[in-house]
Amino acid sequence: MVDSPLALGIDFGTSGIRGAVVDLQKQVLWQHRRPYPNTGGGLVESWKAALFRILEALPLQVAQSIGAISMNGTSSTVLLCNAEGQPLIAPLMYNDGRGAEVLDQVRALASVDGPVISATSSLAKLLWWHRTLPKDLWDQSVYFLSQADWLSAQLHGQWGISDYHNSLKLGYDVGNLCYPDWMGHHPWSHVLPQVVAPGHVIGGVKQELAHQFNLPVTCQVIAGTTDSIAAFLASGAEHIGDAVTSLGSTLVLKLLSQQRVDASQYGIYSHRFGDLWLAGGASNTGGAVLQHFFDSSTLTRLSQQIDPETPVELDYYPLLAPGERFPINDPDLPPRLTPRPSDDIAFLQGLLWGMSRIEKQGYDLLQQLGASPLRQIYTAGGGAHNEAWRKMRQHLLQTPIKIAAHPEAAVGSAYLALRSLHSG
Repeated sequence: MVDSPLALGIDFGTSGIRGAVVDLQKQVLWQHRRPYPNTGGGLVESWKAALFRILEALPLQVAQSIGAISMNGTSSTVLLCNAEGQPLIAPLMYNDGRGAEVLDQVRALASVDGPVISATSSLAKLLWWHRTLPKDLWDQSVYFLSQADWLSAQLHGQWGISDYHNSLKLGYDVGNLCYPDWMGHHPWSHVLPQVVAPGHVIGGVKQELAHQFNLPVTCQVIAGTTDSIAAFLASGAEHIGDAVTSLGSTLVLKLLSQQRVDASQYGIYSHRFGDLWLAGGASNTGGAVLQHFFDSSTLTRLSQQIDPETPVELDYYPLLAPGERFPINDPDLPPRLTPRPSDDIAFLQGLLWGMSRIEKQGYDLLQQLGASPLRQIYTAGGGAHNEAWRKMRQHLLQTPIKIAAHPEAAVGSAYLALRSLHSG
């Protein structure tokens, strides 16, 4: 066995799962990634199978020393479950915009501006479910959970617990650390989860799972976070004015600020981060758009042929479908992907330039609205190693840009779990 306890972080991304193990000195000892398996049982069964396969993949000596586990999931990917934690209906994903149908109801309820005022917010999804589900199905509902909540509960077995990062878009008041008064006494209030701090020890891994996966019976499950905050934790950003751009399936910005900034008209919100704030937002542009047009090898080949100094005349707003969250919050915003040049290199450069402009618009807005001045950007996610894109972004933003110390969000979740080992 390894002499000192280790921490395992697990990242549930849009296309696959990643795991990372770190020691008490924050050194990464093991990493693993795999796509979601096709179980034939729908999304949640695929997620659960992927979780167990990550645990199975742990080397025996590493598994026997895991003292804490924490997970992250995509923000506002949510499930409605019965008393046994079984989903009553397929989950709604982070970018599902059907909550637009109840947005007037959300606005009427919410007493303050914030990230709940969005067609894709967790609260909008909950209210949409309450409005549209058959009564016999709704009457079975007991728990409304984020993706990370539900998967963590597979290990610790305590349903109905969330963290205040995953609960921000549900309406939880992260300033006062409680649900606001306007969220009580509704027909859906009973499904709201108990909210704890990210990094809080929820409970031990179920004994049968500890034995199955060679984990210590003392291994604890730690309240998790969202994918973008996990990426921030892994990046090396630590000073006020440091920012992380996550270039994954979507484009997510997080700026460490002394001031809290919330502006739902732009899709801007702030997560509590100790005594500071992570101000930012998530755009629907990103790697998913690139992968729609090019496979991974083609992306790499074409990117290497791009001249970042060449002016780009194409005025793209790259989206796969109508609807944007940040820096424009408009569920009907149309994609802008024409005209398409015959040269694929020029087309890819136009897409990357369009995404870079969205990133710049986001950071400019954050500072205009009172966030701390931008000092440096760390890049995480699959796009972090695209050097042509980095040069284009740096030219446009006029800000130093470097690759995150660890570009995998799983490492950030492992660092979050590590805190419980240090405090213990």
